[in-house]
Amino acid sequence: MLPWIAVTLNFLLPRMMPGNPLALIAGEDVNLLSPEQRAELVARVGLDQPLIVQYGRYLQNILRGELGYSFQWKQPVVDVLAQRLPWTLLLTGTSLVIATLIGVVLGSLTAWRRGSRGDVGTFIFFLFLESLPAFWVGMLLVAIFAVRWPLFPTFGATSPWETLTGWDYVLDVLHHLALPLATLTIVSVSGTFIVARSAMMAVLGEEFITVARAKGLAERQVLFRHALRNAMLPIATVFTLNLAFAVSGATVVETVFSYPGVGRLIFEAVLSRDYPVIQAAFLMITVLVILANILTDAIYPLLDPRIRGAVSSAQGAAR
Repeated sequence: MLPWIAVTLNFLLPRMMPGNPLALIAGEDVNLLSPEQRAELVARVGLDQPLIVQYGRYLQNILRGELGYSFQWKQPVVDVLAQRLPWTLLLTGTSLVIATLIGVVLGSLTAWRRGSRGDVGTFIFFLFLESLPAFWVGMLLVAIFAVRWPLFPTFGATSPWETLTGWDYVLDVLHHLALPLATLTIVSVSGTFIVARSAMMAVLGEEFITVARAKGLAERQVLFRHALRNAMLPIATVFTLNLAFAVSGATVVETVFSYPGVGRLIFEAVLSRDYPVIQAAFLMITVLVILANILTDAIYPLLDPRIRGAVSSAQGAAR
């Protein structure tokens, strides 16, 4: 039921936006077309059919694994997504790993020293980062590191005027990646930090932490081997959900830096009313979020033996 609702909303929402893709389909000469020519263009892409007919054809295409043909890029939507997805995975995947490592480590350490000046100061600093808009952080980094000190480029994923190969190409990609990556990491690290800190503070009050200390274990062992391991459930939940949305790209960051990822693709498709691209991108996000929730449920028993034991007991009782 829920997948059907998601697919239906995915079909309806683009068509509820004001405007239509006629100008994009016809090109610059759209105002020179006669009403008959306009009707022919609309019929060519199937937008002249009743909404229920378009919906039925949309469901049939999904069942066949067909995502349609882009109005704007004049090629199959699958090819368009395949061109943009690697850049998004590079940006958002790298940012997710860095933000998770920083957030978990600092969140655990500040929770361990809860109430200290370092804990309060770090918590306030990350709350401040949480309040910063992504576009503002991006423009600030551009102003400092691309205008004031021209160290990094301000747009694109590669240098369009150069043909590079090997390590030169890799360094060029990393050079263009620096500012978008820094922006996305700054605006996303706070969520992981706050969750990790809260989870650790809840675990540190448990009796097994007192027992571990009473056994004479080193503080580092108590922190990382006992406390952090038992605080991983909410952290894993945040990570898997962020992983699902990472594939959709960071629309604001990719737009600020004209980075050719899926987020930028969605922005361009919305502006041009490219229905097939919008539908395919939103469908991909929906599927990935569902898979992320399934993955979260699957890894819970691996992270917490208590859940594994409860599942085994429930299965035994059912038999």
